[in-house]
Amino acid sequence: MKKPATRPAAKATHEVRIIGGRFKRSRLPVASRPGLRPTPSRVRETLFNWLGQDLSGWRCFDAFAGTGALGFEAASRGAAQVWLAEQDPSLVTGLQSVRQRLQAEAVEVLKGDGVSLLQQRRDLDLVFLDPPFGDGGNDALFAAALRAARAALKPDGFVYLESPRPWSAEELAALGLQAWRQDRAGAVSFALLRVLPGA
Repeated sequence: MKKPATRPAAKATHEVRIIGGRFKRSRLPVASRPGLRPTPSRVRETLFNWLGQDLSGWRCFDAFAGTGALGFEAASRGAAQVWLAEQDPSLVTGLQSVRQRLQAEAVEVLKGDGVSLLQQRRDLDLVFLDPPFGDGGNDALFAAALRAARAALKPDGFVYLESPRPWSAEELAALGLQAWRQDRAGAVSFALLRVLPGA
């Protein structure tokens, strides 16, 4: 008797957890997608220590949302409005599902190019930028995203940047930004940027 064909095993879906605020310990699924790198818990903890734990009233934009870990973390800590931009249709569906499950009314999921959608915003308190690293040659995408973030920020706003290398003070100054806090976790550099005075 011929054995039935076995179906290939589905790739395991991992998860990350929200680490603080109203949605603390809530699970966010991580789909198996090339280049999808959720911001690790330790890095998110450092970031929100830098920002302060209470983001009440803040308007936040995540231009490369992926799992939504950064944006949902901001909503968990009281942000008034959080926009999650994502191009991948299946990831968009996942973000909408998490939004409904958490009843995260402050969160809006946007399907499309994160930089283009960011260019339509103004008066943001916080922009999350975690673009695809690619082979390390995505400088043009990073620069376009940083330029859009700078234009969308309030004068006292912040940009969170996650990148495969540190951006120099000269590179950031050319985009009207400066590093306020920065650190490294393994192969990932992360920094909290502010508007360069006079830029």
